[in-house]
Amino acid sequence: QVQLVESGGGLVQAGGSLRLSCAASGRTFSRSAMGWFRQAPGQEREFVAAISWSGGNSRYSDSVKGRFAISRDNAKSTVYLQMYSLKPEDTAVYYCVAKRLDSYAAAIPTAYDYWGQGTQVTVSS
Repeated sequence: QVQLVESGGGLVQAGGSLRLSCAASGRTFSRSAMGWFRQAPGQEREFVAAISWSGGNSRYSDSVKGRFAISRDNAKSTVYLQMYSLKPEDTAVYYCVAKRLDSYAAAIPTAYDYWGQGTQVTVSS
């Protein structure tokens, strides 16, 4: 059974930092793209960042570019999202995603086959 389990969310003040982790199990994702989406209350799910299987290619939404950094450790089957300079508008549930086979770091939710349960990030002003 494939599982993506996120951790690291919480409450932080504006300007602070958090690091999210996503541990994958049930199959290997070492050749698959992985990423993060987020969803704020009353809003649609939004792309945050994605990374290719090797880590050599990554992409970010304009809203987080320069503040967030995605990385992965294939030996640990884990992908990370380091978030700096957090803003209240970053408040959302953050979801880890993974593709079954493809390594392309896509920015659309339908490109991903597996989703975690999400972790809440709340940024206070």
